[in-house]
Amino acid sequence: MTQSQQLPEPVWLTIFRLLRWNKPEGRLILMIPALWAVFLAAHGTPPLPLVVVIILGSLVTSAAGCVVNDLWDRDIDPEVERTRDRPLASRALSVRVGIVIALIAFACAAVLAFYLNSLSFWLCVAAVPVIICYPLAKRVFPIPQLVLSIAWGFAVLISWSAVTAKLDSATWVLWGATIFWTLGFDTVYAMPDREDDRRVGVSSSALFFGKYAADAVGVFFALTAGSLAYLSLVMRLHWGFWIAWAIAVVGWVGQYIRLSTPEIPNSIYGEIFRQNVWLGFILLSGMILGSI
Repeated sequence: MTQSQQLPEPVWLTIFRLLRWNKPEGRLILMIPALWAVFLAAHGTPPLPLVVVIILGSLVTSAAGCVVNDLWDRDIDPEVERTRDRPLASRALSVRVGIVIALIAFACAAVLAFYLNSLSFWLCVAAVPVIICYPLAKRVFPIPQLVLSIAWGFAVLISWSAVTAKLDSATWVLWGATIFWTLGFDTVYAMPDREDDRRVGVSSSALFFGKYAADAVGVFFALTAGSLAYLSLVMRLHWGFWIAWAIAVVGWVGQYIRLSTPEIPNSIYGEIFRQNVWLGFILLSGMILGSI
């Protein structure tokens, strides 16, 4: 069988790609702040069923957000090299199928949300408009990554309140760290798309900061490190956290140096994005060890 006669992709695999489950880094990087919050709020030992709900909730919520994003961008994505093969952009799936899958994903998230207390449940409800409207932000707002960061921040608020049934001052420090971290890694994610985004007329933080984009990422990561350090002092985390924090800081400094290098290949941006997943889990392990 020649390449031109290859069998079409199975529908289930196309849906799998629509949900972005073939790219686990993007799903894990949303899960990380949620796990930060649930372990810190529970001082390192949250109930296992709650951890399972948080993990499943982050998976289905991020999947729903990806489908919503692709529905909004189905006519823009074909013009961008990185996104032109997405199922809705390539018309491998219809808009109707995309809407049905998004509704199913949101319904699964709602079922999981009923396990949570009242405050956490209503925070889940409040997060939905932000998730749905994020793709519109790139059309009307110069730094749409800030809207995405706020959506990411809901993972902290929901998970923390699921343990304590309230939001403490420490919650908001972690929320701020998550906002800064998301602004950092998602600006990196947007950097290779700058020319395509400029051509199709959408905004991004990478375009907004222009030649200072690498410096902006460095500032965001520095603010993340500072916020987490302050949080550790407030929560009296011990040496286990500080080792993880030092590793993360070294990683972020190294990433800033690489981003500041002229004419870096586009593959480096994806590599730095993936490195942040590992740094996030290293910090999670430090938070657990530093709490117990």
